[in-house]
Parts: sequence; structure tokens; C-alpha cells
Amino acid sequence: MDIILYLLQLIQQLYQQNCWLINFICRYIPLKQWAFDDSHSPKYQKFKVDQLPKIVYHHHDWDWKGLISYFEWKYGKPVKPVRRHSECDIPEDCTCPFCKAPQIYLYRNNGKAGQLKCKICETLFSPGENRFSKSVTLKCPYCSYSLVHRKDRKHFVVHKCVNPKCSYYLHNLKKVDKEDLKETYGKNKYKLHYIYREFTIDFFKMDITTLPKNASSLKFSKHNAYIMSLCLSYRINLGLSLRKTAQALKDIHGISISHQQIANYCKTAAICVKPFVDTYPYEKGSTFAADETYIKVRGIKGYIWFIIDVVSRAVVGYQISDNRGVGPCIMAMRMAFQHLKKLPENFRFIADGYSAYPLAAQQFYHEADDAFKFEITQVIGLTNEDAVSKEFRPYKQIIERLNRTYKASYRPTNGFDNYDGANYDLALWVAYYNFLRPHKLHRYKRPLVENDVIKNGENMPGKWQLLIYLGQQTILNMQQSASA
Repeated sequence: MDIILYLLQLIQQLYQQNCWLINFICRYIPLKQWAFDDSHSPKYQKFKVDQLPKIVYHHHDWDWKGLISYFEWKYGKPVKPVRRHSECDIPEDCTCPFCKAPQIYLYRNNGKAGQLKCKICETLFSPGENRFSKSVTLKCPYCSYSLVHRKDRKHFVVHKCVNPKCSYYLHNLKKVDKEDLKETYGKNKYKLHYIYREFTIDFFKMDITTLPKNASSLKFSKHNAYIMSLCLSYRINLGLSLRKTAQALKDIHGISISHQQIANYCKTAAICVKPFVDTYPYEKGSTFAADETYIKVRGIKGYIWFIIDVVSRAVVGYQISDNRGVGPCIMAMRMAFQHLKKLPENFRFIADGYSAYPLAAQQFYHEADDAFKFEITQVIGLTNEDAVSKEFRPYKQIIERLNRTYKASYRPTNGFDNYDGANYDLALWVAYYNFLRPHKLHRYKRPLVENDVIKNGENMPGKWQLLIYLGQQTILNMQQSASA
């Protein structure tokens, strides 16, 4: 018995020592940062997206007649109208916003300052805008303080928690450098308060399968469909400019055609191909990678958003925009997630440190709840300074390689004249990349997405014609479903 008691005491002592060591390690020994969001540097606070706020719905079910009956039953006497010592200057149509009591039960609570008080429910309010006119109130998830409307942006409204005793604000304030606190506006260099962006445009109700504008006819007056497919092979497959394509057709095939006619052919082909490429049911794995790159439209910078499936390497989502906001990011994600009822298990979405991706992921969770709840794995910088970047850097390099591949075909254009032209060119390039281009991943034997119809083409112009045919069938199906 003495030996058993001795061993039990020894076990308890070792357990206490282990607890003490774990506590000591957690307090004083800095472990390797696993997630970038847990970084202690306040400089990265501006790139973090705060969690969703608390939403409080206001339901005003009390009625002034019911309250009068209740008070008469409880206190034995009814609530009489307000006895006024002077003429009433409250409008007759003014009622209590809480219990809808008429003007005879209202009186001014602070004289000419404008505040009114209801004698029945004792509610304070102003005749103009008041807190009861709001059906929903947004509150800070850390201190339950009502958020204040601060800024109006193009697609969203910024709400901010201005409570100086908020735990989120005080926690961030501790990480600020003391030298910055000594300056007059030193705290403005950091993001300290809780911020929520309320979008004024519902990007989830925008149609991503709309047919392109300026539809053209495939009736040929001078040339034929083979010449058109030959133009696409030189322009898209080989990455030649419009004028070099016209020169190659004249020098090699003896076909005299203008560069403007080639541009018209590319536009017509893009109109036919784009619905098929956008709505194709790609085989999607559990890992996506996303990135944005820039183009020039009339000398002004525009942006292209790419989302690629890491396993199949197919471009499952893309979008062109004139801004780098969260709206185009959501549209590209919607295209990537179409045909999916829920995300696969162990799903990962890999992107850079730009805050539009976490904000878009938050909006997907707000729209579809747990079916599309996912976290953004952010690969920061160009060097592997943290464990996340070291592990997921190869996935980020895949999407960077995709950007360079597109830029190689974009460079001969010297920019676009408008965004419609950029959309047409990108649609043709994605169709070529997914369905026609031989990839190193498959040892250059077959395209990325193998379609049973396209693989029957003997040569590249024949495959382009089959791709245009599939696009026409997709447009026909969309028109029939819309009419039905």
C-alpha cells in the first residue's frame, strides 16, 4: 500500500510540473506563428477582416390601447391625456413610435429642444428620425455597443464601433508603439476599432450567365468558317497580334484579310464560346488558388481575377473589373462555386494577403451559412517567413504561373480599347487554356479539360469550330430555358 501511495503522489507531482512547464512555455517562449491572422504586429491589422456583427431586430408589438387597459386593471385608474397649460404645438399626425399613442398622450420632455415623451409607455423620441425607425441595429460583437455609420463607399457602407472601453479596441491599443501614441494623430496609422462593411449591392443576385452584348452573325460573305478558325489558331494559340495574324495568313496561306476582319471574327467567336466556358461543369477538387493581375484599358489600369483548381489546373472562375474592390472578387468566386451545393471536405482557398478575399469569404458565409463557410489561407510576401507561406507557397506559384501565361498572350495587344474587348479576349484565352492547350501536367498529350466532342477535331481549326458549335448549343439551351 505504501508503494501505491508513493506512486500516486509522484504522478501528481509530475502532472503539476507539466502544467507549470506548459504555462511557462505559453507565456514566455514565442512559438512559430502558424496562421498569419495571429500575428502580433499591429501593422497588419488593416488587412484583417473583423467578424460579423450582432444583429438586433426590433419588434414593437405593444399597442397603446392594450397598455391603457393593462394599467387600468393593475392600478385601478385609467391613463388620462396630457393636461396642457398652453396651446399644443405638436402636430396632430405625430404618434409614439413604440406604442402608436396619438398626440393627446404626447408632451415635450425638454422644452424647445425637440424631444418628446409618451405618457403611456414613457418612451423618449424625436419627431424626425429616431431609434425606433430602424428595424435592425448592428452591434459590436465584443462590447455590444451600437455601430456608428461612418463612411459611404461605392459599393458598401462602413460601420464603426466608437466605444472607447471596447475590449477589441483596448487589446489593439496595447500593441501600438508608444512613440506613435505621443504624436497627435499617431493612432490613425493603425486599425484599432471594430469595423463592419455593409454592402449596398447584392452581388449574389447578379447574373453571371448573361449572354454577351453585340451579338454578331456567323454568315460569311467573303470567307468561311475554316478561315475564321484559322485566324483564331494564329491569334489565340500562337499569341500573334492582329496585324501579324493577317500577315501570316497572307504569307503562308495566300489569304488576304484585314486585321479588323480578324478582330471581328475573334469577337464573334468569343460571343459564342463564352457561355459554354462560363457554365461548363468542371471537375473541382478541394483546393482553389486565386490571384489578381492588372491590364491596361486605354492606358488606365484594370484588373483580372483568376481562380484555378489546383488539382485539375483548370480556370474555374475569372472576372474583369475596373477596380480592385470586393465585388469582382465575389463574382469570380460565384463562377468558381457554381454547380456546387456545398464545399468539399477539407476545402482550402489559397490567396495572397489582400483583404478582399477574406471579406468575400465572409459574405459567402453570410449568404449561405455553413454550406459555403471557408477560411482564406493567405500566403504573404515573396519569402517564406512563416509556416503558412512555407507550406502553401507551391500552390501560390501555380496561380502566379497562370498570370504569366496570360500576360504572354496579352502583351502583343498593347492594352485594350474598352472592357468589352478585354472580356472577349479573356473568354477566348480561357477557352483555349482549358480545352485546347496541351499542358505540361499531362505531358503535352491532351488538353486540360477533355471534352468528347472537341477531341474529335483533326486539327486546331477543326477543334475551334467544334468549340464554337458547343457554344451555340449552350446559348440555344439558355434561351429555351429562359422562355420556358
